[in-house]
Amino acid sequence: MDMYRQRTTGWLKHLDFMLLDLFALQMSFLLACKIRHGWDSPGLPWEYWGVNLTLICADLLVLFFSESLRDILRRGLWKELVQCAKSAGVVTLFSVFYLFSVQAGIVYSRMVCILTGGLYFLMNYLIRISWKRIIRNRGNLRLQNAMLVAADSRWIVSVLNNLRNNQHGLSTIAGLVLLDEETDNLPSQLDGIPVVASRESLETYICRNWVDELLVVQDLEESCGKVQSLQKSLDRIAASGVAVQRVVDFRQDAAEFQEMVEHVGGFTVLTSVVRSVTFRQAFFKRTMDILGGLAGCVLAGAVLVIVGPVIFIQSPGPIIFKQQRIGRNGKLFTMYKLRSMVLDAEQRKQELRQYNRVADGMMFKLDFDPRIIGARRLPDGTIKKGIGNYLRDWSLDEVPQFWNVLKGDMSLVGTRPPTLDEWNKYALYHRARMAFRPGITGMWQVSGRSNITDFEEVVKLDLQYINEWTPGLDFRILLKTVQAVFKRTGSM
Repeated sequence: MDMYRQRTTGWLKHLDFMLLDLFALQMSFLLACKIRHGWDSPGLPWEYWGVNLTLICADLLVLFFSESLRDILRRGLWKELVQCAKSAGVVTLFSVFYLFSVQAGIVYSRMVCILTGGLYFLMNYLIRISWKRIIRNRGNLRLQNAMLVAADSRWIVSVLNNLRNNQHGLSTIAGLVLLDEETDNLPSQLDGIPVVASRESLETYICRNWVDELLVVQDLEESCGKVQSLQKSLDRIAASGVAVQRVVDFRQDAAEFQEMVEHVGGFTVLTSVVRSVTFRQAFFKRTMDILGGLAGCVLAGAVLVIVGPVIFIQSPGPIIFKQQRIGRNGKLFTMYKLRSMVLDAEQRKQELRQYNRVADGMMFKLDFDPRIIGARRLPDGTIKKGIGNYLRDWSLDEVPQFWNVLKGDMSLVGTRPPTLDEWNKYALYHRARMAFRPGITGMWQVSGRSNITDFEEVVKLDLQYINEWTPGLDFRILLKTVQAVFKRTGSM
């Protein structure tokens, strides 16, 4: 069997690309040194080899955490160019940070640093597109897998379109099998591909012809007898040495979910989720949360020392406000905030519901909230802000939530955690926004629509965040959050 088609998982699946990537980096570094110091130059100072080791570590970190090799065979020339530019930029920044940390900038040539980054970008790009072309052209060497596609005639065209968009030339579709047609009624071809068998003649055809893989799209609505009959046939085909791949759920709306095969309690199951993340992504996000949580707790302590006495003087009582909120997948947790409202704020909430800007009651927003500490409406109708308003405007009331982040109840970036009364009003599809840990900030808070009054728009933005989540998106949201806070602070 074609070794490139073996069922490997994770980064090992693209080990060839990883090795080529490291090769490109080393060749770029050595070539840059020779260009700068001459081709007949003696050995390099030890600082250079320290930078070289940093480059290797940085490249491995980029490959591991940024998943730059994910879907590499699917990427076109432009997307590959952008990805290589990002990798080269990050690796160069790591080398600059290392030089600054060890104060070796005087010894290490800046030209070598710039040349290494530029040559690495160019060489890595050329190597990647060349190697991908070699992989795709393996069919010319008769090394591609011969695949049969089996499905009902109503689905076969859609299945072929999916395969053509995603197979990347690693398999050749050798023939079609129509599961809902009789052998005598089979057309000679469909969509330019020969129809070679029906359900009844499938085993006979495979026994006498070259077939490496069989892709089967099963109809879950078929009668139990037909499903069992097909299953027994597929088991015999698999026992013959042909790789049998089953598409057990070919719905038109399946793109809304991510699906994976897992093993649970000894059973092989198909898991459908709104969004799945890899171990590397989860590790990266949690690491960022821990580092941010530690830094945030230090900030929270400083804010508490300065602002705490002011809160107590204007509204005697606890400085920290505790409230039950709903976390990931409906888990209940205690959220902490600096108290910006009077002690009986929750009791007074009911009498203020008629002024709620969110008509369906899915969230609670007021133009003027008399429960905020120090806030009052003057006789002329203008609103005088109090300490509670400034805590909210500057997002200082949120800083105790860094403790929630450190504990794992929340994340730095996520969706807004609902209160119990809001959660009880949720429809089933609203619950999807809680598929991720709730966050201190999120997409809808920094989208310019933080004052939206339509809860459905909040759900839409939260689901957009979940579906499009990457570590880079979290960084952008955090930067926008900081910019928004300073903008509000500057406008006071």
